[in-house]
This record gives sequence, structure tokens and C-alpha cells, in this order.
Amino acid sequence: MDRNTAEPTVSTLPGEKAQRWVDYHHENAAPSTYVYEFVWDITGDAEGPFVTDVDGNVLMDFTSHVAASPLGYNNPKIMDKLREFDLVDPAKIAGQDFYVATDSTNPEDAGFPGPAHLMDRLTAVSDHYGLDTVFLSNSGAEAVENAIKINYDYRDGAKWGITFDGAFHGRTLGALSLNRSKATHRRKFPEVSGIHDMPFCGNESCTSETCDCGYFPDDSGVSELRRRLDPKTGDIHPDDVAYIIIEPIQGEGGYRIPSDAFMADLADVTDRFDIPLVADEIQSGIGRTGKFWAADHYPIEPDVIASAKGLRVGATIGRSEIFPEEKARLSSTWGAGDILAAAQGVFTLEAIEEFDLMANARERGDQFLERLEDAATEAVVDARGKGLMLALEFDTKERQKTMHQALFQRGLLTLTCGVKTIRFIPPLDVTEREIDIAAGIVEDALDEI
Repeated sequence: MDRNTAEPTVSTLPGEKAQRWVDYHHENAAPSTYVYEFVWDITGDAEGPFVTDVDGNVLMDFTSHVAASPLGYNNPKIMDKLREFDLVDPAKIAGQDFYVATDSTNPEDAGFPGPAHLMDRLTAVSDHYGLDTVFLSNSGAEAVENAIKINYDYRDGAKWGITFDGAFHGRTLGALSLNRSKATHRRKFPEVSGIHDMPFCGNESCTSETCDCGYFPDDSGVSELRRRLDPKTGDIHPDDVAYIIIEPIQGEGGYRIPSDAFMADLADVTDRFDIPLVADEIQSGIGRTGKFWAADHYPIEPDVIASAKGLRVGATIGRSEIFPEEKARLSSTWGAGDILAAAQGVFTLEAIEEFDLMANARERGDQFLERLEDAATEAVVDARGKGLMLALEFDTKERQKTMHQALFQRGLLTLTCGVKTIRFIPPLDVTEREIDIAAGIVEDALDEI
């Protein structure tokens, strides 16, 4: 496949072979969040956003596997480096019980990076927040679980956690307790006690005077968070708060971009009361918004960052004093032992820097957003985005579903989020030509619906 000339080419979706694979898969698979009957043929041609399914259809993937494959398929920026090395078995070791060296000389000269190199690079891109310590894990949910664990430990005796309306932080029980996006995530499951929620100011243009989301509930300019944390008149004493956790840009909740006023108030409150702030950057981080962390767009200063997806592993990044000193407080069998994933993470960070992909995310994101805004019909409530984290919100759920399928049938893979929103998550090195192709498909589908 030549990425420079490839285009989506589809006949029937799903095709006969795809349907057989789907049926076979579900003979034993538990019900989950399968989006549609797209079946990637790993033996077929694929590069960047272009991918071939088992029936020979060529599709353009603007999901990046929910941001977990930040450079798309078989990208030479990653693959060329991996091909230089003979991979070993086990590629996953008990990495928090044992160490691994990827070179027989010394860490600085090792040609193949391992978990320790990944941690070194993560602290380098987070040192402007004073973050110097990393705990590697298997997933984003684990990264969040460990973020809240270390803060409960650090804030000895603090019993409250604060989350925000629309939040999604994962599907393990602790992370589920923080979710406020859809009832199906939490219903009937036990929860961590003491979690309070606050309004999320999801209108990017809001000010404290014009806010209609409830965060600034009246014309006094005093936020709901500040009111409830007031040591004299509030119902949550700030000394009893172990952490506040926020997605700098909400993912599953609808790609909601907060206002500057909201983030400035959050920064001031956490600083004033010295409350640890956890930034969940699992979907928004690793260059996705045009800066390395989405938090970098705002005045907040996270004490802990939870990362995963595009990083290929889970990572809880924080200041050393927040992490417990006792050895057995944190551990995980494969937490720091996925050698291949750690190398992929390092190579991804290197590619972002070497090919200036954050600048590309800003430029191509602006290009795509402009096309989305121009294409918007009366069915579109809002077109929004920051970098390559973009969304179209529709007037009804039914219209969103119709649009989602219309894009699929034209060969553009997308995801839904929130209640009525479609999100676009292109590879970080998406080209001007590829954005034009995708925008044309969106325009054509909008005309139909």
C-alpha cells in the first residue's frame, strides 16, 4: 500500500468474511463495546490511517484505536526501529519484582529502550510540573487507580475525592466510582465511598459571568467548587479532600473542551487549599491536542498525571513525595515488565519529537476543524476540537447514529461519545491530503442525512 495515493474503497460492509469472523469471535466473547463489524486483516496492506479488512475493503481509520495507536497502522516511524532488534520471549516479565537490561553495557548506551528509559522520558516531558517519579502499569484504568491510591496515602486521613460531571476514568471499580458519563458504567456495581461531583464547564467560551453549565451558578462569579470547599461555610472541608481528578478535555463524556475561566478557577482553588490535582491524560495526552499534555493548554498544575493509550502502557506520573515509600504499597506483575510496549512507547515519544508531530496536530487539526465548521448543517449543534481531538455534536441521538453509519459505509471509521457526538482521532502524522479525504467523506455524509 502506498499511503500517498491510498483512498477508502468499500463494497459491502460488513462483508461475508467479516461476518464469519464476527460470529466466530462472539461464540466465546463476553458482551462489550464493539462498535461495528469492521474486521482488520492483519495480513493485509495497512499504513497510517489506511487499513484493509478481511473482505478487501480499504478503510480510513480516524479512531486510532481510541487514541491507543497514535501513529496508525504499521507506521515506519515505529516499525523501522522495531525491525532493528531481535525480540525475545518472554517479552513481558514480572517487571516490578525483577529488572531488565536491554543492553549488556550500560543504560545510557542501550540501543533498545526498556521500561526504565520510558520512565526517564516521561519525567522529562513532565518536569515543568515537578513530576519526577513514575509507576508503570498495564492500562489507563490502573494508572487512575494508582493515582487515587497514592493520594489517599499521601493525604493521610483525607476521605473525599472530587470528580466532574461527564467524567470517564476507566472501568475498574475504583475508577468507575469517579465516572459521571453514563449510568451503564456504574449501575449495580459497588463504589468507593466519599466521591463528590462538580459541574464541568464544557462550553469553551464561558466566562464566570456567562456560564450556564452550573459551575458558576450565579452572577457572583463564585464557583460551585469554591463555594462547597469554603472552610467556613462549605460542606466539604478542603483538608479532608484527598484529590480532585479531571480530564483536561473530556473524552468519553463528549470531547468537551473546558473554558479558560473554569480551568483558572480550578487552578486557583487547588493551589489555595493545597489539594492534589490528578490530570487524567489517557485520551488527551501524548501530543493529541497539539501540546504534549492537554493540561499544558491551561493554568492548572497537576500533581499527578495518569497516562496510557498512545503511550502503549499505563503510567502514573507524580512528584516523589506523593508516592508511598513502603515497598509493598504499589506493585503489579507486568507493571514495568512489558518490554515491547515500553519500547513502542519510547519510539512513539521519539517520533513525536523527531517529526514535530505536535505542530502537525495543531495544523491538521485546524484544517479539519475549519472543514467541519464549513460543512455543518442545521443537524450539527457544534463542531469543536483542539489539535487532533475533534468532534461533531448533533441535534439528536438518532442523527448521530445515522451519521456514524453513513461514515462507516463510506469507509471512514469514527467513534461516538457523549450523548449525540461523533469524535475524530486521526493519527498524529495525518497528512493534509488525508484530512481532505476524510473531510470530503464527512461533507458527503452530512448532505445525505
